Amino acid sequence: MSALTLRVAVTAFSPLAERIGAEIGYSTAIVGVFGMIPTAMFALSGLLTPALVRRAGLERTALIAMLMAGAGMLARAMVGATAGLLTLSALALAGMGIGNVVIPPLVKRYFPDRVAVLSSLYITMVQLGTVVPALIAVPVAQAHGWRVSVGLWALLGFAAALPWFGVLRGRGRLDVTETPVPAGGRISRSPVAWGMAAMFGMTSLITYAMFAWLPKILAEAGASDAFGGTMVGLFALVGLVSALSAPTMVARVRNPFPLVALFGVCFFVAFAGLLFAPMSAPVLWVVILGLGPSTFPMALTLINLRTRSSAGSAALSGFTQGVGYAVACAGPLLFGVLHTATGGWLAPFALLGAAEVVLLIGAWQACKPRVLEDGWNARTDTPRRAYTA
Repeated sequence: MSALTLRVAVTAFSPLAERIGAEIGYSTAIVGVFGMIPTAMFALSGLLTPALVRRAGLERTALIAMLMAGAGMLARAMVGATAGLLTLSALALAGMGIGNVVIPPLVKRYFPDRVAVLSSLYITMVQLGTVVPALIAVPVAQAHGWRVSVGLWALLGFAAALPWFGVLRGRGRLDVTETPVPAGGRISRSPVAWGMAAMFGMTSLITYAMFAWLPKILAEAGASDAFGGTMVGLFALVGLVSALSAPTMVARVRNPFPLVALFGVCFFVAFAGLLFAPMSAPVLWVVILGLGPSTFPMALTLINLRTRSSAGSAALSGFTQGVGYAVACAGPLLFGVLHTATGGWLAPFALLGAAEVVLLIGAWQACKPRVLEDGWNARTDTPRRAYTA
């Protein structure tokens, strides 16, 4: 339920952005600001959440995240000013960003022997939470108004908070020993952490750029707007399939770098097809393109496979997603700037090719069969204090 909540504030709003702007009175430029808020808040949450986890613990932090998401989504459906809508959207997305960080270490804590299965489950829920609100946002708005369409997802956030109250009530009866989440200075010196951040960040940069610009690429090649929208849907659907399979694949091998390289080849093939012959086989190019972001669920699974404890997982999750989403913010913007400056798609795709090279370099470090805590031990910098929950 928590994973299902992690994207709904984004995709329930995006299809209605212009309709809402026409009523509230913000310009098209503000639509672009709304488009940047998700990755910005995810990045900020990634960097700050480990400190919150150190103070409140994983379960209380998950509860706080779901309440923030629910409250932000409900309140923004009631406002009548642009500033309020921006602020409350940021609140909801900050809650979702915190949830992004804490779910992997929660899987590590409660299901250490079933990391691949639970990772597949929660990543699939994230994908469903991305697709379903986008599909029903406009029909619900037409039937009941945009406020109902945007606000109804608050119920999901509040519902996802309820189980965490139960977990916290029973926590005192659990024999759970945990190590405090280490400070960010330690993890920033780890090659595992930087490899994970590069792998996650470059995957996200490429994916967000393609979501934003794929319709335009196909439209300039002669496709209709409807066809471009269908191809974006196909791109997302292939991503849903990879969410089901990639975590299990990566968990079965000692070093999954060859799998990352294979998906990297998919990116390069799709880029070449879309650049040089976009309408010769557009469905094929988009299907191959959709296989490339399999490195996204792989990275989320590796957060647990490359750590020994839930504390290490929380630290690595925060660093990976904080740095990764901060970099990903630039993807759609730079892709568009290069297209405007050159009048073609060669330079923008060259940018994505360079991002893919960085992804592979990072994955080489992230996929090595070692764990984050061993690096701390080697520096005699491992957390020494432990407490019983």
